[in-house]
Amino acid sequence: MTAPAPHVPVLLDEVIEALDPQPGDVIIDATFGAGGYTRAILKRGATVHAFDRDPDAIEAGSKWEETREEPPRLVLHQRRFSEMVEAMAEVGIERVDGIAMDIGVSSMQLDQAERGFAFSSNGPLDMTMSQTRPNAADFVNEADEKDIADVLYQYGEERQSRRVARAIVAARPLTTTGELAAVVRKALGHRPGDKKDPATRTFQAIRIHVNGELDELEQGLAAAEQLLGEGGRLAVVSFHSLEDRIVKKFLRDAANANPRGSRYLPEAHTPEPARFGHLSKAIRPSQAEIDRNPRARSSTLRAAIRTQAPARKDVA
Repeated sequence: MTAPAPHVPVLLDEVIEALDPQPGDVIIDATFGAGGYTRAILKRGATVHAFDRDPDAIEAGSKWEETREEPPRLVLHQRRFSEMVEAMAEVGIERVDGIAMDIGVSSMQLDQAERGFAFSSNGPLDMTMSQTRPNAADFVNEADEKDIADVLYQYGEERQSRRVARAIVAARPLTTTGELAAVVRKALGHRPGDKKDPATRTFQAIRIHVNGELDELEQGLAAAEQLLGEGGRLAVVSFHSLEDRIVKKFLRDAANANPRGSRYLPEAHTPEPARFGHLSKAIRPSQAEIDRNPRARSSTLRAAIRTQAPARKDVA
């Protein structure tokens, strides 16, 4: 038997309900991590193609017994989930029955100080999911002050981004998460016991930037549109407003669910056939789940079902 996964993903029951995996289905877990979604999908009898650019996650998954079945019910791909279409074509699969995405950094990565994602414990300033360069240290030590401020404002929604960027440049070189957190706290003011650490937004912004996370999400959603067959199910869990905004807009556009003009005026153009239907409302964790796992607090699930309409030609 495979060892139990060290972390349970948020909204697990809700994601599995949205995917409704059946024996023989082919499901993509676009963000394998510690494999919590994958384990639940395998338990339902489906085959999983799991993607993760983190070599540690792939190495851990390679020990699962399902990778050694004949044919294997767990196939691992060490690559970005935006490359799903190409990866599946390489193994002779054009359509899948479901896709799950859990966007952002995994608990497994956050808990490893040496990965440099969190400031709760001191570690090297890395933050890369793929463990390759350029990393967070390269960015904070080499980027122009204006570029740093722009990243903090756009990806961290940091209102005092210029002040923080100026402090970062003045403190160079920075090599650890503790050093960076201290610089941000001093620039913004921090009192022990504050509800939210002022370094949170800066760390989020730099992590998103060095991993290209929002571009990856947009490309991954486009890939999901191409891969899902009619009736295929998409379930996306996001953890902050920037991600959720992208997912919501993508699904509303794909379902032709955006607000229309006056019903008394002629249509400006003939709408394209809806490519997704049955859009769920935003699904959020119960208080019981938040009590068990505080990291679930900010999570949002959105789900939809693929129609028979062809994917857009301009979608990568």
